[in-house]
Amino acid sequence: MFYFNHYNFNVLDLDRSLKFYSEALGLVESSRREKETFTLVFLKDPATGFRLELTWLHDRKEPYNLGEDEFHLAMMTHDMEAAHKKHEEMGCICFENHDLGIYFIEDPDGYWIEIVPDKVR
Repeated sequence: MFYFNHYNFNVLDLDRSLKFYSEALGLVESSRREKETFTLVFLKDPATGFRLELTWLHDRKEPYNLGEDEFHLAMMTHDMEAAHKKHEEMGCICFENHDLGIYFIEDPDGYWIEIVPDKVR
């Protein structure tokens, strides 16, 4: 049997990324591993056990090639209106699909995160 442990994004500026994920999505640091050439920081949300790993390679200076942006994370929110307003104010909305009632935000390194309404409540 298999189950999810975490997903990884490589980042160029760890502090900038930590600030973004805290402000935009409310993710908090759950653990950190510091090595001579890299730092791993695991972020979690308050509702699930899913973790996002941010990997910072200390010597990396050039942006990562993200292909054609055909992959993304998806996160749900109980309040789409408030979430959209916050992300609009942050200037990080990169695509909206009004027909589906979703939108995407872009992190400082160009990764896309889909924002989906939690229709369970």
